[in-house]
Amino acid sequence: MGVPLRQQFKVGLYVLGKRLRGERRYPLVLMLEPLFKCNLACAGCGKIDYPDHVLDRRMSVEEALGAVDECGAPVVSIAGGEPLIHKEMPSIVEGMIARGKFVYLCTNALLLGKRMKDYRPSPYLTFSVHLDGNRDRHDASVCQGGVFDRVVEVIRQARERGFRVTVNCTLFQGEAPEEVADFLDHMMSLGVEGVTIAPGFSYERAPQREVFLQRRGSKQLFREVFAIGRARRRRWRLNHSSLYLDFLAGNQAYQCTAWGNPTRNVFGWQKPCYLLVGEGYAPSFRALMDDTEWSAYGVGRNPKCADCMVHCGFEPTAVNDAVTNPLKALWVRLRGPRTSGPMAPEPEVLYPTGPTLAATAEPGADGAEKARAGSRRVA
Repeated sequence: MGVPLRQQFKVGLYVLGKRLRGERRYPLVLMLEPLFKCNLACAGCGKIDYPDHVLDRRMSVEEALGAVDECGAPVVSIAGGEPLIHKEMPSIVEGMIARGKFVYLCTNALLLGKRMKDYRPSPYLTFSVHLDGNRDRHDASVCQGGVFDRVVEVIRQARERGFRVTVNCTLFQGEAPEEVADFLDHMMSLGVEGVTIAPGFSYERAPQREVFLQRRGSKQLFREVFAIGRARRRRWRLNHSSLYLDFLAGNQAYQCTAWGNPTRNVFGWQKPCYLLVGEGYAPSFRALMDDTEWSAYGVGRNPKCADCMVHCGFEPTAVNDAVTNPLKALWVRLRGPRTSGPMAPEPEVLYPTGPTLAATAEPGADGAEKARAGSRRVA
């Protein structure tokens, strides 16, 4: 497990306190998207097709820190877009650390070499670097050559300067288990703290929708990867709970806990999570928690969620299960995910099956629909 003990302890106390107070829904990680603009146009991204006037919007320092205070989650994941494009990002991060939040600054690392001087190493700050596999796989994923080598060099620099670094890896169709295992070996050799890994979500507006895995294929892939790790006697540092990893291998029948990772972006509090578009926005965090029809979302409940296994929805479920069943979580952590035998049953499908529903328009600040803008890059 790649999460430091300090963070495990503080998050564990937070969860235990919520449970003892009888709170049914509470956030674990705030997903903060202070901008959508990016310097890459990845094949599986659902965030790059906003019109220019939306891509030019930035959340202010006051708005960002206000969202942190309003939500109260112990962990903040700053995503986008590419957060390092935001000129006030150092002030946003500094304000979060001053509040005792564990900050994961998600980045493709292309700007990190120049911007690293704007940050100080801290046990509360982690650069979460986007890498979708080894050289050829990642460069194909981001639709640009030479990116992998540049990113690996920046990771080495960040580690040498004492920064916490994790890698965020998304898996797509056509992954070879041996290549994924080799990638994890490579990341361990770089000294990263951990790897966050999950199947990609099938964004409706992704440029190449055929790249996404389905649930059965995802589970089989992870079983084979974990089996290779066991055969190689590896102890990969994966930035997940043991039960989420067991879920990825098809051994836990979990349902999504979308409220565990609420999203605040330039439009407001997004319903129900950062992965779905067109579901509307709440005016406040409390309204998001109280007024969202949570039962309308999840695998088997909503066709948009059909193949989802992403950590933002299922990691909170696994954490809650671990708190309720600590011996089960410890057992899985000690022996690792099971890689053979029957898989846990899928949730019952509660909606009519048929052709995929048409994409729903995403409202902007002025109610305008998103217009596909193609590849956009900034200097």
